[in-house]
Amino acid sequence: MRRNRNFSSTAVPRGHARGQSPGVSKGDAVAMVKVEAVVLRERVEIVIDAVEEQTGHVGVTVVEAVGHGRERGITHEYRGRVFESRFLPKALLTFVVADELAAAVAATVADAARSGNDCGDGLVWTTPVENVTHNRTGLPLRRAEEAA
Repeated sequence: MRRNRNFSSTAVPRGHARGQSPGVSKGDAVAMVKVEAVVLRERVEIVIDAVEEQTGHVGVTVVEAVGHGRERGITHEYRGRVFESRFLPKALLTFVVADELAAAVAATVADAARSGNDCGDGLVWTTPVENVTHNRTGLPLRRAEEAA
C-alpha cells in the first residue's frame, strides 16, 4: 500500500488510481476474479464437471473443510449411544477466472451444488484478484497464455 498524497490517512492499493476499482483491467493486465464456494463433499465432482461443461473453464483448487451453517451439525446413534457432530464435512472450491466469466461460474456452482435439502448446501462468493502470475514462467497471466 502506498499513501495517497492528497489524503494522508487514506491508503490506496499499489498500482491503482484513486477511484479505480481493483477488478478493472489496466493496460496489459487482465481483470481476474476468485470464485470460492463451500459445497458438500459429495457434490464436488458434479460442481467441477458442470463448471467445465457450461463455462469452459478448467482449473480448480479443492480443500477439504469442516463447518456448519444453519443446520448446526447432526446427531448420530451408534451402538445405543447418541453422538453429536457439530462440524460437517465440506469442501472449499477455488476458481480464478477472467472477470467476464465470474458471474457464469458462480451461477453454475450455485446450481450444481444444490442438493435439495432445506439447508447445508454451502455458499458461493467472488473476490477481485490482482497480480496473477504463473509460478513456472514468472509471467503475468495474459503474457503466459499468449506464449503457450
